[in-house]
Amino acid sequence: MTELTDITTLLLSRIRDVADYPEPGVMFKDITPLLADPAAFTALTDALAEIAVRAEATKIVGLEARGFILGAPVAVRAGIGFIPVRKAGKLPGATLSQAYDLEYGSAEIEVHAEDLTSADRILVVDDVLATGGTAEASLRVIRRAGAEVAGVAVLMELGFLGGRGRLEPALAGAPLEALLKV
Repeated sequence: MTELTDITTLLLSRIRDVADYPEPGVMFKDITPLLADPAAFTALTDALAEIAVRAEATKIVGLEARGFILGAPVAVRAGIGFIPVRKAGKLPGATLSQAYDLEYGSAEIEVHAEDLTSADRILVVDDVLATGGTAEASLRVIRRAGAEVAGVAVLMELGFLGGRGRLEPALAGAPLEALLKV
């Protein structure tokens, strides 16, 4: 338990609260100080790579954009591939897309169709689980590609936004692991 407490303390100490960003009343959790600290970034990468290995993932899917920053080194550390899930219109070639609803409006994500196969077990990595919309859409597109969902791993879960509840049906029993819960 000491190790978990140590990493929790380290990670929390490197996340900066920014009041009223991006709009009044919002307390933004800025992870850039964590990324700038090699010890904290390494500890985060190691913790997420352990989750990937435990889940027997064959590839990491990183969600645009901070999921790229976290997911790519996790994939390297775990010795597996990395697949970016992008906003619609950002990937060349054949893609699979998934639309999803936001609080006000909708959005769409895409992945290269040939990057995921039925032999893959995918761990989705992102920085924050907020409302769960993007993560839920990623699980849907992963399954449509024929791959298996090994789970979702995030640095931080904003529990007050209810993302876990929204995501649980789409997880279909796969684990959701958050290193920090706010």
